[in-house]
Amino acid sequence: MVKLGLSRIHFPVTTLGPGNRIGIWFQGCRLRCKGCISADTWGTAKEFVDVDELVDKLTPWLAQADGITISGGEPFDQVNSLSTLLQQLKQKTAIDILVYTGYSLEQITEHLITIKPYIDALITDPFQYQTAQTLQLRGSDNQRLHFFTPLGEKRFRSYQTTVNEQEKALDVMFDEDGTVWLAGIPKRNDMQLLQDMLAQQGHRIVLTIDKPRD
Repeated sequence: MVKLGLSRIHFPVTTLGPGNRIGIWFQGCRLRCKGCISADTWGTAKEFVDVDELVDKLTPWLAQADGITISGGEPFDQVNSLSTLLQQLKQKTAIDILVYTGYSLEQITEHLITIKPYIDALITDPFQYQTAQTLQLRGSDNQRLHFFTPLGEKRFRSYQTTVNEQEKALDVMFDEDGTVWLAGIPKRNDMQLLQDMLAQQGHRIVLTIDKPRD
C-alpha cells in the first residue's frame, strides 16, 4: 500500500479554482518559502494514510464536486504518493485536477513524464514575499499556470488575468475540534490584520504564517 502524509481535506473549497472543489493538502515541505501562510504544513507528517483509504473517503464528494485542488505542504516532496493519488482519482472522476507546487517546472520535469497525463493544470514556482501579487490563484506573480489537458485550458484559461477586488475571497473552515482555518490566496498582511482585529475584540488566534525576516 502507498502511504501519504496528509495535512487535511475539505469540501467544498471555492477559492482555489472554479466551482465547488475538493481540497487536499499534503503535509511536509522542504522548500519553506519565506512568508508562507501555511507554515503548519512544513513539518513531516506524524501520521500517514493509505492512498486507497483516502480515495475511498473522497469518493462521496466526487459526485458533487466541480474539481479537485491539491496543495500543501509540497505535493512533489511525496511524488510517488502524489502519482498514485492522481491515477486513482482520474479512474473515478472526469472533473479537473489542479496541483500546486513550489518547484519550478524545470525542476520536476522527470516526475512529470509519468504523472502529467493525470494533471489538468499545474501552478509552479516558489512563493516570493517581495514579488507583486496581482494574478489569480497565485500568491506571487512569479508563479506560473500551466495547462496540460484541453480540460485544464478550458477550466483555467480565465485565471491568466489579474484579480479584481470582488474576486478576492477566502474560505473559512471549522474543524470538529474547534480549529478555524482559511483556504485561498490572501492579500499580503491580511492574516496579521485579522489577528490584530480579533485581538481588539478580546480574542486570540495563532497564525500559521511564516513571518518574513529581512
